[in-house]
Amino acid sequence: MHGGGVVTPMNGAVDGYSSEITFTVVMSCLMAASGGLIFGYDISITGGLTQMESFLEAFFPDIVEKMNSASQDEYCIFNSQLLTTFVSSLYLAGMVACLVAGHVTKRIGRRNSMLIGASLFFIGAILNCAAVNIAMLVLGRVLLGFAVGFTNQSAPVYLAEIAPARWRGAFTSIFHFFLNVGIFAADLVNYRADTIPVWGWRLSLGVAVVPATVILLGAAFIPDSPNSLVLRGKVDAARASLRRIRGERADVEVELGDIVRAAEEDRRCEAGAFRRIVRREYRPHLVMAIAIPLFFELTGMIVVTLFTPLLFYTVGFTSEKAILGSIVTDVVSLASIAVAAVAVDRVGRRSLFMVGGGVLLACLVAMAWIFGAELGAGGGGGEAMPRGYAVAVVAVVCVFTAGFGVSWGPLKWVVPGEIYPLEVRSAGQGMSEAISLALTFVQTQSFLNMLCSFKYGAFAYNAGWVVIMTAFVFFLLPETKGVPIESLREVWARHWYWKRFVKLPPSPETTPSAPKVVDGPV
Repeated sequence: MHGGGVVTPMNGAVDGYSSEITFTVVMSCLMAASGGLIFGYDISITGGLTQMESFLEAFFPDIVEKMNSASQDEYCIFNSQLLTTFVSSLYLAGMVACLVAGHVTKRIGRRNSMLIGASLFFIGAILNCAAVNIAMLVLGRVLLGFAVGFTNQSAPVYLAEIAPARWRGAFTSIFHFFLNVGIFAADLVNYRADTIPVWGWRLSLGVAVVPATVILLGAAFIPDSPNSLVLRGKVDAARASLRRIRGERADVEVELGDIVRAAEEDRRCEAGAFRRIVRREYRPHLVMAIAIPLFFELTGMIVVTLFTPLLFYTVGFTSEKAILGSIVTDVVSLASIAVAAVAVDRVGRRSLFMVGGGVLLACLVAMAWIFGAELGAGGGGGEAMPRGYAVAVVAVVCVFTAGFGVSWGPLKWVVPGEIYPLEVRSAGQGMSEAISLALTFVQTQSFLNMLCSFKYGAFAYNAGWVVIMTAFVFFLLPETKGVPIESLREVWARHWYWKRFVKLPPSPETTPSAPKVVDGPV
Protein backbone atom coordinates (compact mmCIF):
# COMPACT_ATOMS: atom_id res chain seq x y z
CA MET A 1 0.00 0.00 0.00
CA HIS A 2 1.39 3.38 -0.93
CA GLY A 3 1.90 6.12 1.59
CA GLY A 4 4.01 9.24 1.28
CA GLY A 5 7.53 9.44 -0.07
CA VAL A 6 10.42 8.89 2.28
CA VAL A 7 13.29 11.34 2.07
CA THR A 8 16.77 10.04 2.82
CA PRO A 9 19.34 12.86 2.77
CA MET A 10 22.96 11.79 2.81
CA ASN A 11 24.71 11.95 6.19
CA GLY A 12 21.91 14.02 7.68
CA ALA A 13 22.58 17.02 5.45
CA VAL A 14 22.83 18.05 1.83
CA ASP A 15 26.19 18.80 0.22
CA GLY A 16 26.95 22.51 0.30
CA TYR A 17 24.47 23.33 3.08
CA SER A 18 25.59 24.23 6.58
CA SER A 19 23.83 22.46 9.45
CA GLU A 20 25.55 24.53 12.13
CA ILE A 21 23.29 26.04 14.78
CA THR A 22 24.57 29.57 15.37
CA PHE A 23 23.72 32.10 18.06
CA THR A 24 21.97 34.27 15.45
CA VAL A 25 19.76 31.38 14.33
CA VAL A 26 18.77 30.58 17.91
CA MET A 27 17.98 34.18 18.90
CA SER A 28 16.18 34.97 15.63
CA CYS A 29 14.04 31.85 15.92
CA LEU A 30 13.20 32.57 19.54
CA MET A 31 12.18 36.12 18.70
CA ALA A 32 10.08 35.08 15.68
CA ALA A 33 8.45 32.25 17.61
CA SER A 34 7.53 34.70 20.38
CA GLY A 35 4.67 35.85 18.16
CA GLY A 36 3.12 32.51 19.06
CA LEU A 37 3.38 33.44 22.75
CA ILE A 38 1.04 36.43 22.38
CA PHE A 39 -1.29 34.47 20.11
CA GLY A 40 -1.48 31.70 22.70
CA TYR A 41 -2.09 34.20 25.48
CA ASP A 42 -4.88 35.92 23.58
CA ILE A 43 -6.71 32.74 22.61
CA SER A 44 -6.47 31.22 26.09
CA ILE A 45 -7.20 34.27 28.22
CA THR A 46 -10.82 34.24 27.04
CA GLY A 47 -11.36 30.69 28.34
CA GLY A 48 -10.85 31.87 31.92
CA LEU A 49 -12.47 35.25 31.40
CA THR A 50 -15.72 33.78 30.12
CA GLN A 51 -16.42 32.07 33.46
CA MET A 52 -14.82 34.78 35.67
CA GLU A 53 -17.55 36.46 37.72
CA SER A 54 -15.96 39.94 37.75
CA PHE A 55 -15.89 39.91 33.94
CA LEU A 56 -19.35 38.41 33.49
CA GLU A 57 -20.93 40.82 35.99
CA ALA A 58 -19.42 43.77 34.09
CA PHE A 59 -20.45 42.69 30.58
CA PHE A 60 -22.66 39.56 30.63
CA PRO A 61 -24.92 39.60 33.72
CA ASP A 62 -27.42 37.22 32.10
CA ILE A 63 -24.84 34.41 32.23
CA VAL A 64 -24.29 35.03 35.96
CA GLU A 65 -28.01 34.45 36.49
CA LYS A 66 -27.82 31.13 34.61
CA MET A 67 -24.77 30.07 36.65
CA ASN A 68 -26.77 30.60 39.85
CA SER A 69 -29.85 28.78 38.58
CA ALA A 70 -30.31 25.32 40.14
CA SER A 71 -32.43 24.07 37.23
CA GLN A 72 -30.09 25.20 34.44
CA ASP A 73 -29.02 22.63 31.80
CA GLU A 74 -25.25 22.22 32.44
CA TYR A 75 -24.54 22.03 28.72
CA CYS A 76 -26.16 25.44 28.07
CA ILE A 77 -24.90 27.75 30.84
CA PHE A 78 -22.53 29.66 28.55
CA ASN A 79 -24.63 29.56 25.38
CA SER A 80 -24.57 33.28 24.49
CA GLN A 81 -23.99 34.66 21.00
CA LEU A 82 -22.75 37.96 22.44
CA LEU A 83 -20.16 36.14 24.52
CA THR A 84 -18.98 34.03 21.58
CA THR A 85 -18.82 37.18 19.41
CA PHE A 86 -16.32 38.63 21.89
CA VAL A 87 -14.25 35.43 21.71
CA SER A 88 -14.49 34.80 17.96
CA SER A 89 -14.05 38.35 16.60
CA LEU A 90 -10.28 37.87 16.85
CA TYR A 91 -10.39 34.98 14.39
CA LEU A 92 -12.59 36.70 11.84
CA ALA A 93 -10.26 39.71 11.81
CA GLY A 94 -7.26 37.40 11.61
CA MET A 95 -8.71 35.64 8.58
CA VAL A 96 -9.11 38.95 6.72
CA ALA A 97 -5.62 40.10 7.75
CA CYS A 98 -4.02 36.85 6.52
CA LEU A 99 -5.30 37.43 3.00
CA VAL A 100 -3.75 40.91 2.99
CA ALA A 101 -0.60 39.89 4.88
CA GLY A 102 0.48 37.40 2.19
CA HIS A 103 0.91 40.21 -0.35
CA VAL A 104 2.35 42.67 2.18
CA THR A 105 4.89 40.15 3.50
CA LYS A 106 6.18 39.41 0.03
CA ARG A 107 6.69 43.15 -0.60
CA ILE A 108 8.19 44.28 2.71
CA GLY A 109 9.72 41.07 4.08
CA ARG A 110 8.99 38.59 6.86
CA ARG A 111 10.61 40.62 9.64
CA ASN A 112 8.74 43.84 8.87
CA SER A 113 5.48 41.92 8.74
CA MET A 114 6.18 40.59 12.23
CA LEU A 115 6.85 44.16 13.41
CA ILE A 116 3.42 45.22 12.13
CA GLY A 117 1.86 42.33 14.01
CA ALA A 118 3.66 43.20 17.26
CA SER A 119 2.50 46.82 17.02
CA LEU A 120 -1.12 45.75 16.58
CA PHE A 121 -0.82 43.34 19.51
CA PHE A 122 0.33 46.24 21.71
CA ILE A 123 -2.53 48.56 20.72
CA GLY A 124 -5.19 45.84 20.97
CA ALA A 125 -4.04 44.77 24.45
CA ILE A 126 -4.24 48.35 25.77
CA LEU A 127 -7.71 48.83 24.30
CA ASN A 128 -9.02 45.61 25.87
CA CYS A 129 -7.54 46.43 29.27
CA ALA A 130 -9.21 49.86 29.26
CA ALA A 131 -12.59 48.64 27.94
CA VAL A 132 -15.75 50.11 29.47
CA ASN A 133 -18.26 48.40 27.20
CA ILE A 134 -18.60 45.40 24.88
CA ALA A 135 -17.87 47.52 21.79
CA MET A 136 -14.39 48.37 23.12
CA LEU A 137 -13.79 44.73 23.98
CA VAL A 138 -14.68 43.58 20.47
CA LEU A 139 -12.65 46.38 18.82
CA GLY A 140 -9.61 45.39 20.86
CA ARG A 141 -10.08 41.75 19.86
CA VAL A 142 -10.36 42.80 16.20
CA LEU A 143 -6.98 44.60 16.41
CA LEU A 144 -5.50 41.53 18.06
CA GLY A 145 -6.93 39.51 15.17
CA PHE A 146 -5.18 41.73 12.63
CA ALA A 147 -1.96 41.18 14.59
CA VAL A 148 -2.48 37.41 14.51
CA GLY A 149 -2.99 37.56 10.75
CA PHE A 150 0.40 39.20 10.17
CA THR A 151 2.46 37.20 12.69
CA ASN A 152 0.95 33.79 11.92
CA GLN A 153 1.51 34.35 8.21
CA SER A 154 5.11 35.50 8.47
CA ALA A 155 6.67 33.87 11.55
CA PRO A 156 6.37 30.15 10.57
CA VAL A 157 7.74 30.89 7.08
CA TYR A 158 10.58 32.94 8.58
CA LEU A 159 11.46 30.07 10.91
CA ALA A 160 11.43 27.52 8.07
CA GLU A 161 13.61 29.74 5.86
CA ILE A 162 16.40 30.52 8.34
CA ALA A 163 16.59 27.17 10.18
CA PRO A 164 19.23 24.64 9.02
CA ALA A 165 17.52 21.97 6.89
CA ARG A 166 18.60 19.21 9.26
CA TRP A 167 16.85 20.85 12.23
CA ARG A 168 14.04 22.72 10.48
CA GLY A 169 11.25 20.73 12.12
CA ALA A 170 12.55 21.39 15.62
CA PHE A 171 13.05 25.11 15.04
CA THR A 172 9.68 25.60 13.36
CA SER A 173 7.90 23.73 16.16
CA ILE A 174 9.19 26.38 18.59
CA PHE A 175 6.33 28.60 17.37
CA HIS A 176 3.78 26.12 18.70
CA PHE A 177 5.79 25.66 21.90
CA PHE A 178 5.70 29.41 22.52
CA LEU A 179 2.00 29.45 21.66
CA ASN A 180 1.46 26.98 24.48
CA VAL A 181 3.70 28.96 26.82
CA GLY A 182 1.30 31.84 26.15
CA ILE A 183 -1.67 29.60 26.93
CA PHE A 184 0.01 28.48 30.16
CA ALA A 185 0.77 32.08 31.16
CA ALA A 186 -2.83 33.11 30.45
CA ASP A 187 -4.19 30.38 32.71
CA LEU A 188 -1.78 31.35 35.51
CA VAL A 189 -2.85 34.99 35.23
CA ASN A 190 -6.53 33.99 35.15
CA TYR A 191 -6.05 31.81 38.24
CA ARG A 192 -4.78 34.86 40.16
CA ALA A 193 -7.18 37.36 38.59
CA ASP A 194 -10.19 35.18 39.44
CA THR A 195 -9.54 35.90 43.13
CA ILE A 196 -9.65 39.70 42.57
CA PRO A 197 -13.18 41.13 42.69
CA VAL A 198 -14.38 43.87 40.31
CA TRP A 199 -11.17 44.54 38.33
CA GLY A 200 -9.48 41.13 38.12
CA TRP A 201 -10.47 40.79 34.46
CA ARG A 202 -8.47 43.95 33.60
CA LEU A 203 -5.33 42.25 34.93
CA SER A 204 -5.99 39.28 32.65
CA LEU A 205 -6.33 41.44 29.55
CA GLY A 206 -3.63 43.98 30.45
CA VAL A 207 -0.71 41.60 31.03
CA ALA A 208 -0.54 41.00 27.25
CA VAL A 209 1.05 44.46 26.90
CA VAL A 210 4.32 43.19 28.44
CA PRO A 211 5.24 40.46 25.90
CA ALA A 212 3.93 42.65 23.06
CA THR A 213 6.43 45.35 24.06
CA VAL A 214 9.33 42.87 24.30
CA ILE A 215 8.58 41.38 20.88
CA LEU A 216 8.10 44.80 19.28
CA LEU A 217 11.56 45.85 20.43
CA GLY A 218 13.29 42.52 19.82
CA ALA A 219 11.99 41.96 16.27
CA ALA A 220 13.74 45.13 15.14
CA PHE A 221 17.16 43.50 15.73
CA ILE A 222 16.79 40.15 13.93
CA PRO A 223 17.88 39.73 10.27
CA ASP A 224 15.32 39.30 7.53
CA SER A 225 15.33 35.88 5.88
CA PRO A 226 17.67 35.55 2.86
CA ASN A 227 14.82 34.04 0.82
CA SER A 228 12.70 37.12 1.38
CA LEU A 229 15.60 39.45 0.52
CA VAL A 230 16.38 37.63 -2.75
CA LEU A 231 12.69 37.71 -3.67
CA ARG A 232 12.89 41.52 -3.38
CA GLY A 233 16.06 41.69 -5.49
CA LYS A 234 18.51 42.25 -2.62
CA VAL A 235 21.01 39.49 -3.36
CA ASP A 236 23.99 41.10 -1.58
CA ALA A 237 21.88 41.70 1.53
CA ALA A 238 20.72 38.07 1.32
CA ARG A 239 24.35 36.87 1.19
CA ALA A 240 25.16 38.96 4.28
CA SER A 241 22.07 37.62 6.04
CA LEU A 242 23.07 34.03 5.23
CA ARG A 243 26.58 34.58 6.58
CA ARG A 244 25.14 36.06 9.74
CA ILE A 245 22.72 33.14 10.12
CA ARG A 246 25.01 30.25 9.10
CA GLY A 247 28.23 31.64 10.59
CA GLU A 248 31.07 33.70 9.13
CA ARG A 249 33.10 30.61 8.19
CA ALA A 250 30.26 28.87 6.35
CA ASP A 251 30.24 28.67 2.55
CA VAL A 252 26.79 30.06 1.73
CA GLU A 253 27.08 30.19 -2.06
CA VAL A 254 25.40 26.84 -2.74
CA GLU A 255 22.40 27.67 -0.56
CA LEU A 256 22.24 31.20 -1.97
CA GLY A 257 22.32 29.79 -5.50
CA ASP A 258 19.30 27.59 -4.79
CA ILE A 259 17.42 30.55 -3.34
CA VAL A 260 18.26 32.72 -6.37
CA ARG A 261 17.03 30.01 -8.75
CA ALA A 262 13.80 29.71 -6.79
CA ALA A 263 13.35 33.49 -7.00
CA GLU A 264 14.02 33.41 -10.76
CA GLU A 265 11.23 30.85 -11.11
CA ASP A 266 8.99 33.36 -9.33
CA ARG A 267 9.93 36.16 -11.75
CA ARG A 268 9.29 33.97 -14.80
CA CYS A 269 5.65 33.71 -13.78
CA GLU A 270 3.72 36.88 -14.47
CA ALA A 271 0.59 35.87 -12.57
CA GLY A 272 0.20 36.80 -8.92
CA ALA A 273 0.93 34.21 -6.25
CA PHE A 274 -2.73 33.58 -5.41
CA ARG A 275 -3.62 33.04 -9.09
CA ARG A 276 -0.53 30.90 -9.53
CA ILE A 277 -1.24 28.50 -6.67
CA VAL A 278 -4.47 27.30 -8.32
CA ARG A 279 -2.55 26.05 -11.39
CA ARG A 280 -2.19 22.33 -11.98
CA GLU A 281 1.54 22.17 -11.11
CA TYR A 282 0.76 23.55 -7.63
CA ARG A 283 -2.16 21.18 -6.98
CA PRO A 284 -0.56 19.38 -3.98
CA HIS A 285 0.33 22.71 -2.37
CA LEU A 286 -3.21 24.02 -2.84
CA VAL A 287 -4.68 20.83 -1.38
CA MET A 288 -2.38 21.02 1.65
CA ALA A 289 -3.10 24.75 2.11
CA ILE A 290 -6.76 23.80 2.52
CA ALA A 291 -6.60 20.36 4.12
CA ILE A 292 -4.04 20.91 6.90
CA PRO A 293 -5.79 23.86 8.57
CA LEU A 294 -9.18 22.21 8.01
CA PHE A 295 -8.12 19.01 9.74
CA PHE A 296 -6.25 20.92 12.46
CA GLU A 297 -9.46 22.67 13.45
CA LEU A 298 -11.52 19.47 13.24
CA THR A 299 -9.33 17.65 15.77
CA GLY A 300 -11.45 19.49 18.35
CA MET A 301 -8.37 20.85 20.11
CA ILE A 302 -9.09 24.51 19.45
CA VAL A 303 -12.42 24.41 21.25
CA VAL A 304 -10.91 22.28 24.02
CA THR A 305 -8.14 24.89 24.42
CA LEU A 306 -10.52 27.83 24.36
CA PHE A 307 -13.20 26.34 26.54
CA THR A 308 -11.33 23.97 28.88
CA PRO A 309 -12.30 26.00 31.97
CA LEU A 310 -15.92 26.02 30.80
CA LEU A 311 -15.71 22.29 30.07
CA PHE A 312 -14.44 21.59 33.58
CA TYR A 313 -17.07 23.94 35.04
CA THR A 314 -19.72 21.98 33.12
CA VAL A 315 -18.69 18.71 34.80
CA GLY A 316 -18.94 20.27 38.27
CA PHE A 317 -15.68 22.04 39.18
CA THR A 318 -15.75 25.44 40.83
CA SER A 319 -14.51 28.43 38.83
CA GLU A 320 -11.10 28.40 40.53
CA LYS A 321 -10.63 24.62 40.17
CA ALA A 322 -11.70 24.79 36.53
CA ILE A 323 -8.86 27.23 35.79
CA LEU A 324 -6.46 25.07 37.84
CA GLY A 325 -7.45 22.10 35.68
CA SER A 326 -6.51 24.13 32.61
CA ILE A 327 -3.08 24.83 34.09
CA VAL A 328 -2.53 21.08 34.49
CA THR A 329 -3.37 20.47 30.82
CA ASP A 330 -1.04 23.33 29.85
CA VAL A 331 1.90 21.61 31.56
CA VAL A 332 1.06 18.39 29.72
CA SER A 333 0.92 20.31 26.45
CA LEU A 334 4.33 21.91 26.94
CA ALA A 335 5.92 18.56 27.80
CA SER A 336 4.42 16.85 24.75
CA ILE A 337 5.55 19.64 22.41
CA ALA A 338 9.08 19.33 23.78
CA VAL A 339 8.94 15.61 22.91
CA ALA A 340 7.72 16.48 19.40
CA ALA A 341 10.56 18.99 18.91
CA VAL A 342 13.11 16.28 19.71
CA ALA A 343 11.38 13.62 17.60
CA VAL A 344 10.21 15.51 14.50
CA ASP A 345 13.60 15.57 12.73
CA ARG A 346 14.40 12.00 13.79
CA VAL A 347 11.25 9.94 13.21
CA GLY A 348 9.68 12.35 10.71
CA ARG A 349 6.41 14.24 10.36
CA ARG A 350 4.26 11.33 9.16
CA SER A 351 5.04 9.05 12.12
CA LEU A 352 4.01 11.74 14.59
CA PHE A 353 0.77 12.33 12.68
CA MET A 354 -0.05 8.59 12.88
CA VAL A 355 0.64 8.32 16.62
CA GLY A 356 -1.29 11.49 17.36
CA GLY A 357 -4.28 10.41 15.30
CA GLY A 358 -4.66 7.20 17.31
CA VAL A 359 -4.46 9.00 20.65
CA LEU A 360 -6.93 11.73 19.63
CA LEU A 361 -9.46 9.20 18.38
CA ALA A 362 -9.36 7.15 21.58
CA CYS A 363 -9.75 10.25 23.78
CA LEU A 364 -12.65 11.75 21.83
CA VAL A 365 -14.54 8.46 21.99
CA ALA A 366 -13.86 8.29 25.75
CA MET A 367 -15.05 11.88 26.22
CA ALA A 368 -18.29 11.18 24.36
CA TRP A 369 -18.87 8.07 26.46
CA ILE A 370 -18.24 9.80 29.82
CA PHE A 371 -20.41 12.82 29.03
CA GLY A 372 -23.13 10.62 27.56
CA ALA A 373 -23.16 8.20 30.49
CA GLU A 374 -23.05 10.75 33.28
CA LEU A 375 -24.76 13.89 31.95
CA GLY A 376 -26.78 12.18 29.24
CA ALA A 377 -28.82 14.25 26.80
CA GLY A 378 -30.52 16.26 29.52
CA GLY A 379 -27.45 17.99 30.91
CA GLY A 380 -27.70 16.39 34.34
CA GLY A 381 -30.70 18.41 35.45
CA GLY A 382 -28.47 20.88 37.29
CA GLU A 383 -26.59 18.12 39.19
CA ALA A 384 -22.79 17.96 39.03
CA MET A 385 -21.06 14.94 37.49
CA PRO A 386 -19.85 12.40 40.11
CA ARG A 387 -16.31 13.21 41.26
CA GLY A 388 -14.72 10.07 39.83
CA TYR A 389 -16.07 10.75 36.36
CA ALA A 390 -15.16 14.44 36.58
CA VAL A 391 -11.57 13.47 37.38
CA ALA A 392 -11.69 11.05 34.43
CA VAL A 393 -12.65 13.95 32.15
CA VAL A 394 -9.57 15.86 33.32
CA ALA A 395 -7.38 12.78 32.72
CA VAL A 396 -8.78 12.22 29.23
CA VAL A 397 -8.33 15.90 28.34
CA CYS A 398 -4.68 15.62 29.47
CA VAL A 399 -4.06 12.55 27.30
CA PHE A 400 -5.87 14.24 24.40
CA THR A 401 -3.66 17.30 24.87
CA ALA A 402 -0.52 15.12 24.85
CA GLY A 403 -1.59 13.38 21.64
CA PHE A 404 -2.27 16.71 20.00
CA GLY A 405 0.98 18.18 21.32
CA VAL A 406 3.15 15.56 19.60
CA SER A 407 1.27 15.68 16.29
CA TRP A 408 -1.17 18.18 14.85
CA GLY A 409 -0.21 20.94 17.28
CA PRO A 410 3.38 21.61 16.18
CA LEU A 411 3.08 20.02 12.73
CA LYS A 412 0.33 22.43 11.71
CA TRP A 413 3.06 25.09 11.79
CA VAL A 414 5.97 22.94 10.61
CA VAL A 415 4.46 21.43 7.45
CA PRO A 416 2.78 24.50 5.86
CA GLY A 417 5.83 26.60 6.69
CA GLU A 418 8.13 24.37 4.64
CA ILE A 419 6.20 22.76 1.76
CA TYR A 420 5.46 25.70 -0.56
CA PRO A 421 7.84 26.74 -3.38
CA LEU A 422 9.23 30.26 -2.92
CA GLU A 423 7.05 31.73 -5.69
CA VAL A 424 3.81 30.78 -3.86
CA ARG A 425 5.09 30.60 -0.28
CA SER A 426 3.49 33.80 1.01
CA ALA A 427 0.20 33.03 -0.75
CA GLY A 428 0.14 29.43 0.47
CA GLN A 429 0.90 30.34 4.08
CA GLY A 430 -1.56 33.24 3.96
CA MET A 431 -4.31 31.03 2.54
CA SER A 432 -3.59 28.30 5.08
CA GLU A 433 -3.79 30.69 8.03
CA ALA A 434 -6.87 32.47 6.66
CA ILE A 435 -8.69 29.15 6.39
CA SER A 436 -7.52 28.14 9.88
CA LEU A 437 -8.72 31.39 11.46
CA ALA A 438 -12.00 31.30 9.54
CA LEU A 439 -12.70 27.80 10.83
CA THR A 440 -11.70 28.82 14.36
CA PHE A 441 -14.17 31.71 14.08
CA VAL A 442 -16.93 29.32 13.03
CA GLN A 443 -16.11 26.88 15.82
CA THR A 444 -15.89 29.49 18.56
CA GLN A 445 -19.19 30.94 17.36
CA SER A 446 -20.85 27.54 17.30
CA PHE A 447 -19.20 25.26 19.90
CA LEU A 448 -21.15 26.41 22.95
CA ASN A 449 -24.37 26.20 20.95
CA MET A 450 -23.26 22.83 19.55
CA LEU A 451 -22.50 21.54 23.06
CA CYS A 452 -25.94 22.74 24.16
CA SER A 453 -27.69 21.10 21.17
CA PHE A 454 -25.63 17.96 20.41
CA LYS A 455 -24.57 17.26 24.02
CA TYR A 456 -21.93 14.51 24.10
CA GLY A 457 -22.35 13.98 20.34
CA ALA A 458 -20.10 17.02 19.80
CA PHE A 459 -17.08 14.86 20.73
CA ALA A 460 -18.17 11.96 18.50
CA TYR A 461 -18.36 14.43 15.60
CA ASN A 462 -14.68 15.32 15.99
CA ALA A 463 -13.74 11.63 16.39
CA GLY A 464 -15.10 10.88 12.93
CA TRP A 465 -12.98 13.62 11.43
CA VAL A 466 -9.83 12.30 13.13
CA VAL A 467 -10.26 9.00 11.26
CA ILE A 468 -10.51 10.86 7.93
CA MET A 469 -7.52 13.14 8.54
CA THR A 470 -5.26 10.30 9.65
CA ALA A 471 -6.04 8.38 6.44
CA PHE A 472 -5.37 11.54 4.41
CA VAL A 473 -1.91 11.97 5.93
CA PHE A 474 -1.05 8.30 5.42
CA PHE A 475 -1.86 8.33 1.72
CA LEU A 476 -1.17 11.88 0.54
CA LEU A 477 1.40 13.67 2.71
CA PRO A 478 5.04 12.87 1.80
CA GLU A 479 7.83 12.91 4.36
CA THR A 480 9.91 16.13 4.30
CA LYS A 481 12.40 15.75 7.16
CA GLY A 482 15.96 16.82 6.39
CA VAL A 483 15.27 18.23 2.90
CA PRO A 484 16.40 21.83 2.14
CA ILE A 485 13.36 24.04 1.78
CA GLU A 486 14.14 24.99 -1.84
CA SER A 487 14.63 21.31 -2.80
CA LEU A 488 11.21 20.07 -1.68
CA ARG A 489 9.78 20.22 -5.20
CA GLU A 490 11.49 16.89 -5.90
CA VAL A 491 9.66 15.28 -2.98
CA TRP A 492 6.31 16.10 -4.62
CA ALA A 493 7.57 15.15 -8.10
CA ARG A 494 8.39 11.60 -6.89
CA HIS A 495 5.33 11.03 -4.68
CA TRP A 496 3.17 8.13 -5.89
CA TYR A 497 0.13 10.38 -6.47
CA TRP A 498 1.34 14.00 -6.73
CA LYS A 499 3.95 13.20 -9.41
CA ARG A 500 1.19 13.45 -12.02
CA PHE A 501 0.94 17.17 -11.22
CA VAL A 502 4.46 18.28 -10.27
CA LYS A 503 7.28 18.17 -12.81
CA LEU A 504 10.88 19.10 -12.11
CA PRO A 505 12.33 21.95 -14.21
CA PRO A 506 15.59 21.26 -16.11
CA SER A 507 18.50 21.70 -13.71
CA PRO A 508 21.82 23.28 -14.71
CA GLU A 509 24.93 21.13 -14.31
CA THR A 510 26.13 23.32 -11.50
CA THR A 511 23.09 22.59 -9.36
CA PRO A 512 24.01 20.34 -6.39
CA SER A 513 22.28 17.00 -6.30
CA ALA A 514 19.08 17.00 -4.33
CA PRO A 515 18.57 14.45 -1.57
CA LYS A 516 17.48 11.03 -2.68
CA VAL A 517 13.73 10.61 -2.53
CA VAL A 518 12.36 7.11 -2.27
CA ASP A 519 8.73 6.68 -3.28
CA GLY A 520 6.75 3.69 -2.26
CA PRO A 521 5.29 1.85 0.68
CA VAL A 522 5.90 3.23 4.13
